[in-house]
Amino acid sequence: MIKLGEINTLEIFRETDHGIYLVDEDNNEVLLPNRYVPEQFKIWDKIKVFVYLDNEERPVATTDMPFIECGDFGLLRCNQVTEFGAFLDWGLVKELFCPFKEQAFKMKPGGWYLVYCYLDERTDRLVASSKTNRFLNNKNLTVNQFDEVDLIVSHPSDIGMNVIVNKKHAGLIYKDNIFQDLSVGDKLKGIVKKIRPGNKLDIVLGQVGYRNIEPNAARILQELQDNSGFMALNDKSNPEAIKEVLQMSKKNFKKAIGNLYKQKKIDIKSDGVYLL
Repeated sequence: MIKLGEINTLEIFRETDHGIYLVDEDNNEVLLPNRYVPEQFKIWDKIKVFVYLDNEERPVATTDMPFIECGDFGLLRCNQVTEFGAFLDWGLVKELFCPFKEQAFKMKPGGWYLVYCYLDERTDRLVASSKTNRFLNNKNLTVNQFDEVDLIVSHPSDIGMNVIVNKKHAGLIYKDNIFQDLSVGDKLKGIVKKIRPGNKLDIVLGQVGYRNIEPNAARILQELQDNSGFMALNDKSNPEAIKEVLQMSKKNFKKAIGNLYKQKKIDIKSDGVYLL
């Protein structure tokens, strides 16, 4: 089955004046227009293409790859706004449409927005929505405490930064656990620190508890190696100074240098930490 809004691996079936027709295992056809046809090809060669609807609402293939696929989240730029809605740049000739009713707040040309791409069952068109929360569900979680997860930064709040977890769930990184600059649309790894009542996910950007010692210790060792074996920080240092240099909390820093000290890899003195 040729999947609309997704990358498909299809076989070259026949050549025409308008391009080449590709088929799937069930002999469903889709046109790859001349502008995307490879210079050299053979019938039955396999080719990866993205399939979407052209301006006449007909399925068409392209070798250009979009910034997001159907069922995915992405940060897209608004190119124009018309009386019908906003049109977003997603890397293809035909722009991705975002109706007014799917805009969390009114989009403006030149603005960047985190959106979800989906297939509108009523119109059979690919559309975008910046109301991303409605595509997330925490009722049936697929993650456990301490799991490593993929994150997409969603939007800030008064208590931290909201994130999308594994493209399925909503999570929150509290301000106290943010030690680096985060922007909407950033993709990064995190850890499920805690699952609170109502399946609310507390997320951190490092390992939790004793699991956090090793990666932080490795970061400290790297900092020492990059600076001739010395770092002007110790357990008495200001938390902001630690955050600026190492992007970690003072609590985690103290745990890490304590571990390294016990392993006799560092010496802790009044002026800082020395690599042994």
